[in-house]
Amino acid sequence: MGKRMVIMLVGVGVFISGIGLFKYRQIQDAIAQGAAFQMPPETVTTVVAGEDHWQGSLGVIGTVTAVQGVVVSADLPGVVASIRFESGKRVRAGEVLVELDTDQERAQLAAAQAQHELAKLNLERARSLREKGVTSQAEFDRVDAEAKGAQARADEIRATIARKTIRAPFAGALGIREVNLGQYLQGGDAIVPLQALDPVYVDFSVPQQDAAHLRIGGELRVAIESRPGDEASGKISAVNSIIDEATRNVRVQATFTNRDGDLRPGMFVEARLIVGESSAVVALPASAISYAPYGDSVFIVEDVDGPNGETYRGVRQQFVKLGATRGDQVAVTSGVKPGEEIVTSGVFKLRPGAAVQVNNQVTPSNDPTPEPEDS
Repeated sequence: MGKRMVIMLVGVGVFISGIGLFKYRQIQDAIAQGAAFQMPPETVTTVVAGEDHWQGSLGVIGTVTAVQGVVVSADLPGVVASIRFESGKRVRAGEVLVELDTDQERAQLAAAQAQHELAKLNLERARSLREKGVTSQAEFDRVDAEAKGAQARADEIRATIARKTIRAPFAGALGIREVNLGQYLQGGDAIVPLQALDPVYVDFSVPQQDAAHLRIGGELRVAIESRPGDEASGKISAVNSIIDEATRNVRVQATFTNRDGDLRPGMFVEARLIVGESSAVVALPASAISYAPYGDSVFIVEDVDGPNGETYRGVRQQFVKLGATRGDQVAVTSGVKPGEEIVTSGVFKLRPGAAVQVNNQVTPSNDPTPEPEDS
């Protein structure tokens, strides 16, 4: 009985040991297979990094203003007798725009001229009599003063008539007419806007921390909306002597030639303030950058050693330092070398060492001056 019990226990022990050894080998095989397992490659697009030279610039928003711009208005009250201009036309300095009715003033001038002629005759008689000693010096002075007063009254009426002829104070482009023939105008009533369009100013503001880049004669480039891809170049002509306490910005004014009239007063413009010298950068599509709080990075495609000793096409994560942006591109100032193959799409699904398959049939936009179809 005892011998049978010992044999049974030994048999059970051998059975349990066999099962344990079998499971141990299964687990070891699973671990080995897991260590050798490799995820299927992710499909990505790439671009070969190349060196480019970018001019240092600072993006600003500006407003176009006229070097000379006024709303031509009536100097004196009167009825519009004639309109000598057309809306939107260009005029020369001194060109007549509007004439107000001066019939009453001309009648007054005729009377004043008659009084002046009579006063001159009286003055000549008084001078002759004074030379003969017939009249006193006081009488002669009185007649002389009357003659001068008559001339002053005539000159005053002539000035009034001249002021009722409204002329262009400078050469420029007219706006839309705001008066009609026969309309009665009060002094100061608007007649037509007049703007000198060549040259023009572009006013913009720069944060105080960027004020060190400002200098008289510095270059400012403005994108011309009517000609996509073209830029107008101007020079900084004035920098405000104070900084706005509310915004901590300094106001700057640049002067642009505007022969073609592409820049209109009141126009909103996007501009680039040229600062410093051009520098060498690696320009990559913005989609290639993996942005993160702990640092921006890109994935570089290269040969990676696998756990089984074989190499495969995989990615290495590389942290980078970014510079300015231009269109679809971002300047990488450090971290990427020219000639390296950079992942441009699919970066969100990658991890260091991940296998990739490159397919560049459709690639992200990489244009420094994009022109959206629906813009």
